[in-house]
Amino acid sequence: MFLNYIKEFFVKKSLKNDLSNVKKEVFTSNIQTIGLLIDESDFRYSKEIVNELVQQGIAPANIKIVGYRSKFKEKESYLIPTFGKKHINWNGEITAVFLNEFIATEFDLLISYYNIETGILMAVTNKSKAKFKVGFAAVDKDLNRWMINTAITNYKLFVTELFKYLKSIK
Repeated sequence: MFLNYIKEFFVKKSLKNDLSNVKKEVFTSNIQTIGLLIDESDFRYSKEIVNELVQQGIAPANIKIVGYRSKFKEKESYLIPTFGKKHINWNGEITAVFLNEFIATEFDLLISYYNIETGILMAVTNKSKAKFKVGFAAVDKDLNRWMINTAITNYKLFVTELFKYLKSIK
């Protein structure tokens, strides 16, 4: 348990160094592909968020989703690709293959659906090659291009507000 806190500290420290090199991209195109990074430790509505995105006109095949669980169990099967603290080393490097593929994908939009600053989630968001990043206002402002201030349980409002703003800047 104590080692997890130390590991979290080192991951956040390396993340802080990386945040100084963040480049801000300008939103210029239609959203075709979406990466969805969800903290499923307390929130279990991944399918519902995907359904909301589909209702906004995004093809289900163009939505790639990964989930994080603070209490990740190796032997348990999850509906979506899921990772935990053991998938990142002390230097902040990600060791899971599917997570590295997620990070390397150039999504038009990355939705960081978590409102608690967890080192591993913030590292995945920061390392992502997504063109545009959106998240919650409760998370570090340097991490995402846009922040939406809603409750994490109100996913319908989050998606509605997101697409309202995206349509207004087209």
